[in-house]
Amino acid sequence: MTAVGIVANPASGRDIRRLVASASVFPTAEKANMVQRMFTALGVVGVEKVFVSVDLGGISANVLRAVRNRPKTATPWPEVRFVDDDAITNGAEDTTNAVRRMVAAGAQVIICLGGDGTARVATAAMLAGPGHDIPLLSLSTGTNNAFPELREATVAGLAAGLVATGAVDISLATNRATVLEVTSGDRSELALVDVGVSTARYVGSRALWHPDALTELYCTFAEPDAIGLSSIPGLLCPSPRDEPDGVVLRLCPVERATTVVHAPIAPGLVLPVGVADWRPLRVGERIEVTTRQGVVAVDGEREIELHGGAAAVRLRADGPRCVDITAAMTHAARAGLLRHELSPRQ
Repeated sequence: MTAVGIVANPASGRDIRRLVASASVFPTAEKANMVQRMFTALGVVGVEKVFVSVDLGGISANVLRAVRNRPKTATPWPEVRFVDDDAITNGAEDTTNAVRRMVAAGAQVIICLGGDGTARVATAAMLAGPGHDIPLLSLSTGTNNAFPELREATVAGLAAGLVATGAVDISLATNRATVLEVTSGDRSELALVDVGVSTARYVGSRALWHPDALTELYCTFAEPDAIGLSSIPGLLCPSPRDEPDGVVLRLCPVERATTVVHAPIAPGLVLPVGVADWRPLRVGERIEVTTRQGVVAVDGEREIELHGGAAAVRLRADGPRCVDITAAMTHAARAGLLRHELSPRQ
């Protein structure tokens, strides 16, 4: 049976940057509507079952009501199964547990609704088990979204369904992303976009939204039209997403910098960032973090506190296999997968 998993994070788009910047709020109702639009698209291309994560924020409740009230004359949806095997924690464990359950149940594609942090947690769950080669499609419903795409859910659902059913070959519509691996003592974290090292002493509110205390920055890719920490190298030394190498920067106070970049660190925040130097980060390269007192942030969220201990960052080539929506839909158009020829009327 062809199946797709959908994980929607109710907490994405609700961090401290809503208070310190002009970031928008992504409402629960729209996340639920996105899931429903994907149901329609998945049903059209022949997906038979959809696994949906359960939450206490209202997304799964809205989806359940829509399933129960779906008119019989509407476009058929796949069979919907809510993944409610684990207790809800209102934390990252919910995403981890849901993804693992979906992979074990046979999902051919995992769709993730959230920000960079949600995509990172989903990726970690997939790479740690048998889901390493299952394609991931990440849609933006967060704050600083460099990794997830801001795309219409209907089109994303079509692309995911075409890959899941095998109508579009996986080799034509997916790309393997790189990841950054951070190790400190016996702890290891993955980052899909960036790892920032700060002299701030505590994790605190987690979201890293001000560059003053940053000392080092490592990025898997850096696009000039991005928002967040990766926008710093994106405007200085762009590193395309489809190339294996990343970039590493040493940062410093603006008054001591050789180069100053005015970067969009968060929605509504364009701040000057001092850069001492930068260079490419090669796949497989491992770099020791020079800052010993501070915190390490992965994909914009502070995760590891450094209290005199050592940490290292390595760029790995074995990241998630990501669905390329444009490539999938282009192939579908060329092959006529969504076209039906009718005989001319006599």
